[in-house]
Amino acid sequence: MYAKINGMGLFGMNAYPVTAEISTDKGIPAFEIVGLADQAVLESRKRIRSALQNSGITLKNLNTVVNLAPASVKKTGSMFDLTILTALLAAGDIIKIDVEHSVFFGEVSLSGDLVGVTGSLTAAIAALKEGYTELFLPAANAKEASVVEGIKVFGVSNIAELAAHLQGRRQLAAEPPFKPDITDDKYFADFSDVRGQQNAKSALETAAAGFHNILLIGTPGTGKSMMAKRLPSILPPMSFEESLETTQVYSVAGLLDEKNPLIVTRPFRSIVHTASAAGLVGGGTSPRPGEISLAHGGILFLDELPEFERRTLETLRQPLENGEISISRASGKATYPCKVMLVAAMNPCPCGNFGHPAKPCNCTQKQRVTYLGRISQPVLDRIDIQVEVNPVAYEELSARDVDLNKRGSDSAKMRDRVANAREIQKKRFTGTEIRSNSEITPGLLHEYCRLEQAAGDALKLSFEKLGLSARAYDKILKVARTVADLDNSEIISRPHIAKAIAYRSLDKKYWH
Repeated sequence: MYAKINGMGLFGMNAYPVTAEISTDKGIPAFEIVGLADQAVLESRKRIRSALQNSGITLKNLNTVVNLAPASVKKTGSMFDLTILTALLAAGDIIKIDVEHSVFFGEVSLSGDLVGVTGSLTAAIAALKEGYTELFLPAANAKEASVVEGIKVFGVSNIAELAAHLQGRRQLAAEPPFKPDITDDKYFADFSDVRGQQNAKSALETAAAGFHNILLIGTPGTGKSMMAKRLPSILPPMSFEESLETTQVYSVAGLLDEKNPLIVTRPFRSIVHTASAAGLVGGGTSPRPGEISLAHGGILFLDELPEFERRTLETLRQPLENGEISISRASGKATYPCKVMLVAAMNPCPCGNFGHPAKPCNCTQKQRVTYLGRISQPVLDRIDIQVEVNPVAYEELSARDVDLNKRGSDSAKMRDRVANAREIQKKRFTGTEIRSNSEITPGLLHEYCRLEQAAGDALKLSFEKLGLSARAYDKILKVARTVADLDNSEIISRPHIAKAIAYRSLDKKYWH
């Protein structure tokens, strides 16, 4: 007897179609799986036998060979359990309905229940692209997969339930498409809590408007971390496309909420300096996404930046530049998206008081140089905006604003300005894959970043005087484009370019 059932394989966020071909005959009873299967797949034989037995399903004890095609691609994970089990049901002449355009994806337990697996959203998207019309998977993953429109999703609780459906005895109900409750995000942390620091607030607003990387430098207690944690309150809402991309990363990582399986709020990942390189960019035998991918579409916050190992920071260079990270292993290459807004904060020296108007710095020049030297110039070049955060005067801290609406830089007003700038960018980049000014490619800079004569002269003078790199030149133009957008100006003027240049001057002050 011969039968075949469609399934899906997964390696990282790369999903691919797999067919479970099964052949049975009356030879010596055996159950063999071929097709470059790893140990988890081979162990499915015992899980499937027990699951069938405990589900009250009896199959003839025959010589059985299962081939997972394509045989040249390594199969890893437990998501093939349901594919193989369904193929056994087909070979046993239990299936009475047409499953030619159906896909089966999931793990079975010894009891016959189906166990939730990771990567269901990615599998559903790939199945739809392959032209399949139905997807059967564990009930725990059904809501997640139902986000994908165009494919009918069936959540299965146990094997007996699946068998009844495939025999035409009791129809499974398709999972209704999941519609997230997308409301205006309310953040308890608001910029109205921050007194003073108008320059830093303006820089953060510019960063949010153009999705630019930003570095905050200042003595302890000036509000660097406080302001960074309020940055999500002014970011624009995620588009559905962005939500799908970020949700796929969380799905593969096994971090999705079963009840609310679509990420609709931009992530904010705050990382401590003890994080390893693998934890930051991802890794493992079966490559898992790191923090930079979990922050995709949102913010990656690195506090106490010089306290991170230099090698760890260096691993961020290419992901920040390319917007994706590839992890190669013997079993294949996994690629994860990582278009993030890097927000970093740091003290200017080991004791933190260098430059403080009242507190003396106890560090030697050598200690300061060594401390700052942990951050390389190539890493600094990838940070678009660098801003100094100075201590706040007593008068600003002690002032009381009775009327919140009189505050000029609370989150609501900042978010409106950011949203307006983003709308300008959306119209500008219509028909391209660019989503924000930070993504403008070098070849398009002169098309989108048109300078008036005075602005061009100022940029030329600064480039020569500061000895800027080509990457720094590009970054200044992109930031100036965002400053102009916030000013509702299509042409970049001298004040716009001057502000962008000021945001790039701190590396010359501290890293000279």
